[in-house]
Parts: sequence; C-alpha cells; structure tokens
Amino acid sequence: MRIEQHPILKFQRGKKVAFTFDGREIVGYTGETIAAALHAAGVKELAKSPVLHRPRGLFCAIGNCSSCLMVVNGNPNIRVCVVKVKQGMKVETQKGKGDLV
Repeated sequence: MRIEQHPILKFQRGKKVAFTFDGREIVGYTGETIAAALHAAGVKELAKSPVLHRPRGLFCAIGNCSSCLMVVNGNPNIRVCVVKVKQGMKVETQKGKGDLV
C-alpha cells in the first residue's frame, strides 16, 4: 500500500524500523509518520468517533483534526499523522472516552 515510485517525485526512504500497533509488529521508515506507516501496512481505521463510535481514518494529515488520536508509548491523544515513527515505539488504538485526556 506504500507508493514506491512516482513519475515526478523521488522518495528517499530512511532506515527500516519496527514498532507495535495493538500488539502487531509494523514496519515503517525513519522520517515517515506513524499514520503513513500504518496506512502502508493496511490499517485504515485509526480511531472511532467518541459519541457514535463510527470509524475514523486519516483525514487532514497536518495535525488539525482529531481523527488520528492514538496512545503512543502510554501517552494518550497523540496525533499520529504528524509524529514520526521510531524503533520500538508502542502505538495503541484509543479505546474511548476513558482514554481521552
């Protein structure tokens, strides 16, 4: 699901790094956001709406909305569309109102 070639843009991938998402190992590249690595791994649902629990995916990709809030290394409400992936990080789906701070 990752774009490998483009007719105009040149991709310079960083080093491969592994992290966990809800207990599953995901591979990303340094310099890439958590959301981009999850998208490339086939993860399209990043959160659920707090009231109606409808699925939310990557929306703005610039840190302005709340569609990609997750728990990263135990810290809730992290916008994974702007946080870069790092080796060994633990990313978890934010389960509901109890996880919101």
